[in-house]
Amino acid sequence: MALNPQFFRQADVDGIPGPARDLVGYGEHPPVVRWHNDAKVAIQVVVNYEEGSEKTFAMGDGVNDGMYELPFAVDDQRDLAVESMYEYGSRAGIWRLFRIFDHAAIPVTFFAAAVALERNPDVATKLARRGDEAAGHGYRWSNHYEMTKDEEREAIKRAIASIEHTTGNRPSGWYCREMSVNTRDLVVEEGGFLYDSDTYNEDLPYWTRVADRNHLVVPYSLVVNDARYILGTGYGSPEQFFETAKATLDRLRNDGDDVGRMMSIGLHPRISGNPARADALARFIAYAQEFDDVAFMRRVDIATCFAAQVPAPNDASLDEVERGLRS
Repeated sequence: MALNPQFFRQADVDGIPGPARDLVGYGEHPPVVRWHNDAKVAIQVVVNYEEGSEKTFAMGDGVNDGMYELPFAVDDQRDLAVESMYEYGSRAGIWRLFRIFDHAAIPVTFFAAAVALERNPDVATKLARRGDEAAGHGYRWSNHYEMTKDEEREAIKRAIASIEHTTGNRPSGWYCREMSVNTRDLVVEEGGFLYDSDTYNEDLPYWTRVADRNHLVVPYSLVVNDARYILGTGYGSPEQFFETAKATLDRLRNDGDDVGRMMSIGLHPRISGNPARADALARFIAYAQEFDDVAFMRRVDIATCFAAQVPAPNDASLDEVERGLRS
């Protein structure tokens, strides 16, 4: 019986919006890169700062946001329990995380929802003073796939202006809540971003082509991510977070080849800002700092470090890449 070759090899359907899928990537031979201080593993701590920008009746959304500690929901009116959990992140949790970062002397990247920084400007001042990166995480913490293309374009524009106002620097990176098929096109169209992180498909940055322009992607991860404390397929205790983070780092340091890779850790002040969970984070940071081949880096520094070693196709230098992205 003859088999249809399309059964084994099927291309994406023409005319479907959004980027083409790439199921091959680097394959067996990724580029060999090294990070700051010749490190083999770059640990990238991300603080998803969203508190005060989430969907609430109080802000006129007519709905309460999720990611709550318990599987309860209040419909058709304000849910003060959910609102107060988010408030914990901006009132207490973020400052506990800052104390941990200060003690360990590590830089972090904020995926910053612009309105959240507007509503707690002391956080914007603190992260700017520390030299942390504020990457764009939307104007509000809203699903971009729910927006029209024009609405999303406007949301990106407003987020840039707001973050630049509160922190003193425009964002160089972008990661929104649930991207749309238009997100990457709009990020490249805007012209001022060095990278986006709206993907989960690699352990290394990579170049892609958007509208005849080179564009750098610095992937994110939802594995070592504290959202799993309150989701059904997640961590039952801080020890499980620590064990997952430790096993991830151990494998990346000894992954069977000489390739340097990145490790993403995702945090939310309302979740990891709680004492027991913060303790697991602090213990992992201390563990990672025992190794000479590990570096803690901001996401923007991973982007520039990678681009210097693996230039964009047909680009001679990182300076040309950055000029092109900002032209």
